[in-house]
Amino acid sequence: MVNGLTIGVIGIQGAVSEHLTSMRKILEETNNSGEVFIVRNKDDIKKIDALIFPGGESTIISRILFKSGLYSAISKRLKEDNLPIIGTCAGCVILASEMTDNKKDVKLLSAIDMNVKRNAFGRQKDSFEKYIDIKGFSKPYNAVFIRAPSIEKVWGNCEILAEIDNKIVMVKQEKILAVSFHPELTEDLRIHKYFLDIILENIS
Repeated sequence: MVNGLTIGVIGIQGAVSEHLTSMRKILEETNNSGEVFIVRNKDDIKKIDALIFPGGESTIISRILFKSGLYSAISKRLKEDNLPIIGTCAGCVILASEMTDNKKDVKLLSAIDMNVKRNAFGRQKDSFEKYIDIKGFSKPYNAVFIRAPSIEKVWGNCEILAEIDNKIVMVKQEKILAVSFHPELTEDLRIHKYFLDIILENIS
């Protein structure tokens, strides 16, 4: 049991409240106390032990991150102490080092050695759910894909954790997770538990 974890959720777009709920549930279920709150400004980044990037529209998220100073604050924490981060859907895109269709409208954090493609599985009307195998998970995980990106290639220390139809959909590099689907939209909390384990390992 660990007391006093502080986990921030970027509050720009996406299923912010769902991530808050999922992370709070897994803290309670694992008997770890802590605070999960919405990150609204750059000063919040100094307070956190870990960060969650929800989905949304990557262009808008990138623009607000940059204008608010959050981009610089997150980059600094990454360089100084390898801040644990999970990015889902558009959050996955923001964490990338390269993007196949980048027209300079998205400023990437370059936190993971990967190239991503936006909307690789189609638009909103093409949303779907599918059971996928995730490395280290004992049984398949029902993944929810909504305007999801795909991870086109990885290099360096980036480890592939899950694929669907020859497309990479989940990776890990050191203490950072990128997930192209939406784990916060299911009752299955195993991905949030996996992220919590990364956080606990980082502070131990």
